[in-house]
Amino acid sequence: MAQLILMPGKERSAMKQRHPWLFAGSVGRLEGRARPGDTVEVLADNLRPLGRAAYSPQSQIRARFWTFDADEPVDDAFFKRRIAAAVARRDALPELRGQDGVRLIHAESDGLPGVIADRYGDTVVVQLTSAGADKWRKAIVAGLVKSTGCARVYERSDSEVRALEGLEPTTGWLHGEAPTAPLAIMENGVRLAVDIAAGHKTGFYLDQRENRRLLGELAAGKDILNCFCYTGGFSLQALAGGAASVLSIDSSGPALAQARANLALNPQLPAERAEWQEADVFQALRDFRQAGRKFDLIVLDPPKFAPSAAHAERAARAYKDINVLGCRLLRPGGMLMTYSCSGGIGLELFQKIVAGAAHDAGRDARIVRRLAGAADHPVALNFPEGEYLKGLLVQVD
Repeated sequence: MAQLILMPGKERSAMKQRHPWLFAGSVGRLEGRARPGDTVEVLADNLRPLGRAAYSPQSQIRARFWTFDADEPVDDAFFKRRIAAAVARRDALPELRGQDGVRLIHAESDGLPGVIADRYGDTVVVQLTSAGADKWRKAIVAGLVKSTGCARVYERSDSEVRALEGLEPTTGWLHGEAPTAPLAIMENGVRLAVDIAAGHKTGFYLDQRENRRLLGELAAGKDILNCFCYTGGFSLQALAGGAASVLSIDSSGPALAQARANLALNPQLPAERAEWQEADVFQALRDFRQAGRKFDLIVLDPPKFAPSAAHAERAARAYKDINVLGCRLLRPGGMLMTYSCSGGIGLELFQKIVAGAAHDAGRDARIVRRLAGAADHPVALNFPEGEYLKGLLVQVD
């Protein structure tokens, strides 16, 4: 096994903080030969062993720790244990019982850097975003099948971040055969179709499950605007919760077509209260303000504006823009449910952005609740970067 020896003083994050990433600037030298994804021993400059990691020579994250136990083998049994533990953690959470769609593995937060696995009924969709995860594809699939008893596993390793690892995008069936009927899940009493081949992420945004449920609890009798609605997850929960009206906007025609189809899957919902609009959200919000239209509750769940801290300044302007417009469109006492999924925008900065937006809109506002990803998207304390989704429920006077 090759050895990755760190620069002097660069072992602190591994020894004291147990952070799973080693950046290129921390690496002194590589002794021996290692190909992308190979497991290497990580040593401090004094040759003290720190653990074992997946090597990625083309990435600025030069290695990702599999284990901080320098004697623990990284083999098929290792992945079987880690995957079984991750699945067991979800099984122990009461809020996940009865849910058809669940994230089973959340990468670094489950001790499996670069590995995402989502279950939709008897189908598991896996996304491998690092060289190490790609190297252990067969072991990961075997561990998922063993721990879940799933009928099939589909790979959606087409994320742009794979290019940073020197990896090509790859998709397709890894276990079992394609289902004969369209894939659908039941979430909090609402039926939703999931396109695992072409949908966003692994097919759906499971991280917003509990926040969609909360919207349903707040919706009764309200006029609701759902911006960046994608396939209508928030919209359908609002209708199920008794909303007076739900206007949903997205720039994607195919996403809206799927949203309408999802509504049709739920004949118990009042379709006459739903309106779908294909438009640029920023322009639509300005048009609503000019027309004097008002709402009782607005959902702002935009795509990732800042993939990294380098994009934070430009993203902050975009987040402020939509939140100013949102505040202005609310009736007195209305609610703004606003989110950022950008890793480059931390919670503290996001709160400052929303506060500035309320001020610029000339509205007094208060945080009613801080919002985050669902329980199956845990955040490891040694990996705060895993907390990418943050949100605020704000009441506006």
